[in-house]
Amino acid sequence: MIIVMKPNAGKRDIENIVEKLHEHGLEAHLSTGKQVTIIGVIGDKGLLSDSNMELMPGVDKLVPITESYKLVNKKFNAKRTVVNINGIEIGGDHFTLIAGPCAVESEEQIFQTASKLKESGVKILRGGAFKPRTSPYSFQGMGVEGLRYMRNAADANGMIMVSEVTSLATLQEAVPYLDIIQIGARNMQNFELLKEVGKTNKPVFLKRGLSSTIDEWLNAAEYIIREHNNQVMLCERGIRTFETATRNTLDISAIPVLKSKTHLPVFIDPSHASGVKDYIIPLARAAAAVDCDGLMIEVHPNPDKALSDGAQSLTPDEFKELVRQIKPIVEIMGRKL
Repeated sequence: MIIVMKPNAGKRDIENIVEKLHEHGLEAHLSTGKQVTIIGVIGDKGLLSDSNMELMPGVDKLVPITESYKLVNKKFNAKRTVVNINGIEIGGDHFTLIAGPCAVESEEQIFQTASKLKESGVKILRGGAFKPRTSPYSFQGMGVEGLRYMRNAADANGMIMVSEVTSLATLQEAVPYLDIIQIGARNMQNFELLKEVGKTNKPVFLKRGLSSTIDEWLNAAEYIIREHNNQVMLCERGIRTFETATRNTLDISAIPVLKSKTHLPVFIDPSHASGVKDYIIPLARAAAAVDCDGLMIEVHPNPDKALSDGAQSLTPDEFKELVRQIKPIVEIMGRKL
């Protein structure tokens, strides 16, 4: 439920509402606009059945929320979330590019990639250090050593960095190195991990699960934000369907659906969605046109020799062409690249 205050409601009116909610064992989430303050009620609203909240001074109306997710809900916060990391703004009128290799393979590889991406204006470097792979015999990543290489490469090129954590143990190892923590598709509903990630107070990049509905995805984000960390970004990376022509099926319709349901920034990862490098640029154009907040792209200096996901990795020159093609679309959509 949300409590909509009257435009002339005073500070004390709002404080009285918050105090009343706390007396009933409920949490209050304030969203203050230029004209109206909205108070989100978190918890069992049945506890307010005899409180007559609608009659309290300054209250305009009570609005029920039927969705199970509250804090990520657009009804709780009509203003779009903009995540600011060291002066880099994600969301709002910005279109953000995140790029880098699927996995950090060597110091030379990640430095070379970061240097090339900087030329294309990329400010966020991605790369895997802990790699959850389908086969236990596939390359599993370099671990902390890979994170060190990536941190140095990002710093040397004036970038921030994002990498995936796969467990509570890897989270503890990765936190000192990361600017953004990524939760991959396989861990989207690892609720204990989501809670601990929320407690770090670092920005979180949450990918959609392979077979997850949008509501399940938003509830996963709710686990993070309930720990008082509202710096969450969502990423559509393809879902599992009957189709085998691509690695996954990119749910392009998820973007307008999410925009209608949540205030969080939304990205698209066409690399994992398609699994085929020839499809990445067309899907990137579509992503820009459907008004997502950014792209995550896999880029490798030599995809033919990549230890993971070479078939869906662009070369730095191919990535430059992607940027060239999406730029006019981004500008038409009223965003800054």
